[in-house]
Amino acid sequence: MHDLLSNGPRWYVISLRPRGQHQRLRDVARRAGHGVIALSPLRIVHRDDADTRDALRDALDADIVVFTSPNAVAAANASMPLAPRGTTVAIGDGTARALKRAGVDGVLRPARMDSEGALALPVFDSIDGKRIGLVTAPGGRDRLAPALQSRGARVLRADVYAREPCGLPRAGLRALRGGAGRLAIALSSGEALDLAVSQLEPADLARLRGARVLAASERLADHARRLGFSDVVRADGPRPAQLVAALNRPVG
Repeated sequence: MHDLLSNGPRWYVISLRPRGQHQRLRDVARRAGHGVIALSPLRIVHRDDADTRDALRDALDADIVVFTSPNAVAAANASMPLAPRGTTVAIGDGTARALKRAGVDGVLRPARMDSEGALALPVFDSIDGKRIGLVTAPGGRDRLAPALQSRGARVLRADVYAREPCGLPRAGLRALRGGAGRLAIALSSGEALDLAVSQLEPADLARLRGARVLAASERLADHARRLGFSDVVRADGPRPAQLVAALNRPVG
């Protein structure tokens, strides 16, 4: 469902976040006078089978434990209390906040909130022979594990949740077709954009491609251009406030 202000928002920001995870963007957009169209092409499914729990125990017992997202924290914490034995690293501020809520303090987080930023942390400078737990999900860019292994680390991976494709919500599609206001896409996942594009009818896809893309990184900006989007701006990062702040930037 999309949000409307009494005078109508200046923009409608399309959220491609997984189902049920639009509220932070909705709050930020509303404070700035904009609406949100929830167009989830994915849903989050926690894994809690015996093999996953065993893998998670091994990951939490490693010398360094990396959590890749707030969803990873939530899924892991639903399986067992989180008490990492070694140094804990969070990919991003949201992940660090989720760990704090789960009772994990002293978490390291990179200034650049992606795999490359994490790999630049000093804790990963000398990891030959060390065990590194990776609490994450299958899919995505999957660059962290190979990079850590190339530095001599033994990666203990626990895929505690999965991102599953799902049909686009009817309310979101109706809002997309509504025609009122300017459209912008909050882009923090290339996978989500791919799935949304693949499900749209030609007329809906043409309307989506007319939206301004608020890309959380240069990689995502390039990805959007390859998919036929021409109005692309680079945000300072993936946080909702950073994405919304990029709305009125000139196209670069």
